[in-house]
Amino acid sequence: MIPSSIARKVAMALSGLFLVVFLGQHFTINLTSVFSRSVFNELSHFMGTNPLVQFILQPILIFGVVFHFVMGFVLELQNRAARNNKYSTYKGSANANWMSRNMILSGAVVLSFLGLHFYDFWLPEMNYKYIEVLPEDPNRYYEELVHKFVSPVRVGLYTLSFVFLALHLLHGFGSSFQSMGLNNKYTPAIKTFTKIYAIAIPVGFVFIALFHHLNAF
Repeated sequence: MIPSSIARKVAMALSGLFLVVFLGQHFTINLTSVFSRSVFNELSHFMGTNPLVQFILQPILIFGVVFHFVMGFVLELQNRAARNNKYSTYKGSANANWMSRNMILSGAVVLSFLGLHFYDFWLPEMNYKYIEVLPEDPNRYYEELVHKFVSPVRVGLYTLSFVFLALHLLHGFGSSFQSMGLNNKYTPAIKTFTKIYAIAIPVGFVFIALFHHLNAF
């Protein structure tokens, strides 16, 4: 394998780990909406008005998302070319599990969900602060969140997307450590942690959506 290919895989792994960290942080803040309206509003207001978050971390996050998915497509094309060169026929199920063979599919669903998520939350936020320039209201975030989960269709789309996110993480999270060459006595513990994380975080997001949907009536 040529060095540039190794570098791409390491870059893909690092960007994925960065997004996993953000996912955990995003989940933690959203989970507070289940227990405390005031805490959720306070944390959301801080994230929405802090200059470091808005003008440094947010652009980095957007770049990380774009980079990760573009690199994913590049590596998929590279892997397909390599397989075509080595085998006249490729029996994917005999060489890799479903999650590994369909990372592009699960990634595409997650990317589509991110588009919906941006439409639901990020674009209205940009409109509120920078286009209409409405008065600052630190207590608006909870109601805006709950309003999005009134529709059963949107809750269904979110749930389906998080199922695919779990499938994506079940392979990608653990593989990222392998791509960086981390293979030692802690590997079994790392694999266990990544599997728990890959299931628990998406399930947690589904719980939040269902909680607000069911309590909206």
